[in-house]
Amino acid sequence: MNFFYFSSPSTFFRLAGRLAPAFFILAAVLAAAGLYVGLVQAPTDAVQGEVYRVIFIHVPAAWMSMFIYFVMACYGAMALTFNSRLSAMMARALAPTGAMFTFVALWTGAFWGRPTWGTYWVWDARITSELVLLFLYLGFIALSNAFEEPRRGDRAASLLSIIGIVNLPIIYFSVQWWNTLHQGSSIKLTGSSMHVTMLTAMLLMTFAAWMYAIAASLVRVRSVILERERRARWVRDLGRT
Repeated sequence: MNFFYFSSPSTFFRLAGRLAPAFFILAAVLAAAGLYVGLVQAPTDAVQGEVYRVIFIHVPAAWMSMFIYFVMACYGAMALTFNSRLSAMMARALAPTGAMFTFVALWTGAFWGRPTWGTYWVWDARITSELVLLFLYLGFIALSNAFEEPRRGDRAASLLSIIGIVNLPIIYFSVQWWNTLHQGSSIKLTGSSMHVTMLTAMLLMTFAAWMYAIAASLVRVRSVILERERRARWVRDLGRT
């Protein structure tokens, strides 16, 4: 198979249409399993009580907010380096999903912080840098739609995404670099301090979020492709079928 076969918007459009439903189904199955394990089977935390269960939404959302931004910036770099149309389209398709996960991470963090810290919001280093990440996503979306010529918007937004990568290590290492209220990570490459049932629920929800992000991005990139390629013959032929 030609390595660059699916780099064409027309061929990737059809591939995305076939793959998206499967990823949505995987996301639903994994989310159902993760919620059952996290809300029913996982034991009550000895310190935080039942409120800790919000981490099964909060932590996967926070992880995905950073991971999606990294992937989006990589697509942006490819769009700038190779002048790849599909890479720019994929970056644009990823941004709303990444922004959504960032908002969910901030919202659930506030919901968790009220009983834990006594307040919904503190200007903690990790929370503040996560808020900056949300602004980066919103800035990317705004820039990509700010120009009448889409390619100019792609270049400006891609440049912003690459610059914004510097915020990712700040988010991740903020609890080590500064004295913050936010607790450190319970899951590391060397192991986890979490109960095995809690860890299972966390991983199931993370994979569910991952599958959803892929599915949503595939659906959205199809819309972007149709908008950008609306004058192409294959799009006109698609409308006749």
